[in-house]
Amino acid sequence: MMTPRRSLLLGAGGALGLSALPRFAIAQADNRPAIAIAVQKISNSNTLEVLREQSNVGERVLFSSLWEGLIGRNWLGGLGAVPELATEWKRVSDQVVELKLRPGVKFHNGDEMTAEDVAFTFGPERMFGETNPTAQGRTIQVSGERIPTRAGRDLPAEVPAVARRSWPALERVEIVDRHTVRFHNATPDVTLEGRLSRYGSQIISKRGYVEAETWFDWARKPILTGPYKVAEFRPDQLLRLVAHDEYWGGRPPLKEIRFVEVPEVSARINMLRSGEVQFACDIPPDQIGGIEGDRRYEVQGGTILNHRLTCFDKNHPQLVDPRVRRAFTHAIDRQAIVDSLWAGRTVVPKGLQWDYYGEMFVSDWSVPAYDPAEAQRLLKEAGYKGDPIPYRLLNNYYTNQTPTAQVLVEMWKQVGLNVQIEMKENWSQILSREPGRAVRDWSNSAPFNDPVSSIVNQHGPNGQQQQVGEWSNEEMNRISVELETSTDRARRKQVFRRMLEICEREDPAYTVLHQNATFTAKRRDIGWKAAPAFAMDFRAGNWKG
Repeated sequence: MMTPRRSLLLGAGGALGLSALPRFAIAQADNRPAIAIAVQKISNSNTLEVLREQSNVGERVLFSSLWEGLIGRNWLGGLGAVPELATEWKRVSDQVVELKLRPGVKFHNGDEMTAEDVAFTFGPERMFGETNPTAQGRTIQVSGERIPTRAGRDLPAEVPAVARRSWPALERVEIVDRHTVRFHNATPDVTLEGRLSRYGSQIISKRGYVEAETWFDWARKPILTGPYKVAEFRPDQLLRLVAHDEYWGGRPPLKEIRFVEVPEVSARINMLRSGEVQFACDIPPDQIGGIEGDRRYEVQGGTILNHRLTCFDKNHPQLVDPRVRRAFTHAIDRQAIVDSLWAGRTVVPKGLQWDYYGEMFVSDWSVPAYDPAEAQRLLKEAGYKGDPIPYRLLNNYYTNQTPTAQVLVEMWKQVGLNVQIEMKENWSQILSREPGRAVRDWSNSAPFNDPVSSIVNQHGPNGQQQQVGEWSNEEMNRISVELETSTDRARRKQVFRRMLEICEREDPAYTVLHQNATFTAKRRDIGWKAAPAFAMDFRAGNWKG
């Protein structure tokens, strides 16, 4: 026999039945959507540690969703600097900047972020190892694969190498009080605020790092402050993020985001059309029309602060003479590549720079002119006899990478350069110092609005090209120090122009092909906007669906 109370609870029209139970059920329900995103690659390093995963694919999954810095970037508003984990900052001197931390910020483990976490983030145990903060202007020598620290946990060698590339002269972070820190540089630096906003400067939980059993345990499930946190990471397959409901910026609009690794463009598009995913990334321009032919879908995107490059190893016997490398640069019809492979959806820029550099932008600069006759003259003068020159290539890691390489090889062939493509499986094979390294693809970004963020960061004394032994130039290294330490803005611009002359014309380290662009296909009914970057922003304010 049913009791009166049970009868009342189960009664369809009973007042208690409609008011008591549903309120409890609603409180427990999470009606936010879960989404899936098909990406070409999740991580090159098989980690989620920003100091190791310095890549275009890493930017997409790491930023705005997971990692946050003291100074952020306005992803949907021109990428300018905005307060993030710091609410304000001020210059104390040419070498010191002070920041006030946002109170009440919670890490993914529930701890409140304090100045201690900030100081630890930029400390030797996590970032710099035993590298010298005054090594500015000299190549950081990192020996071995693992670097010991005073805390007893080894760092992968690339972590302090990347840290010193980003912060060549950072001396220490001073804890003023629980919510105030000061960054002390060993030299004057007008770009300290920019360095704080660049990737590699995001804040971690000290306790989360220390309590991780190994460095790789930490790097595959880092404890951070972003709106989403890591629930599952299967390298080369899947990254699943779930909402961090204590996020300082408000409750995240999604309960789950899954990044699914799908290398083939056609497979990503098919998954979108079948409903398996709601977004498909890295769509080539020639596929946009077919996708948008179905009114259920749209493609967003355009040019970003990233340029596609061809890089040279000047140690290769056929590339020792800079005239041969200069011939490479004059044999390229860049506009033809933009028109034919990109349908005019990107541009040929003014070398390795962006107009958001402001007063540091060299407006009268240009990439080397397309001049086959000049290329042939240089090759003849250099005595090049047609010996093979290897071109190490990944299969469409970059959008249109393989067809671009095929076009380039044909253009170089027309002037007499015998370039032979060698397909490789990963970046380790591309950068390997084994004999045969000569030409390769790359891209460079500008993480903040000053040339040190790109040309010095990537090609200067601590840049990747010099760290892997591809290229070096004594004058470039010397004036890199001047650009990083000078407070004379007019002189800094002169120095930057000279760097462009060295790296792009006199002793080519690279040649710029075109500005990069990225396109993302999505369901049209989802209210979401693409940023002018690889990063995908899924915070409150950029989602309706």
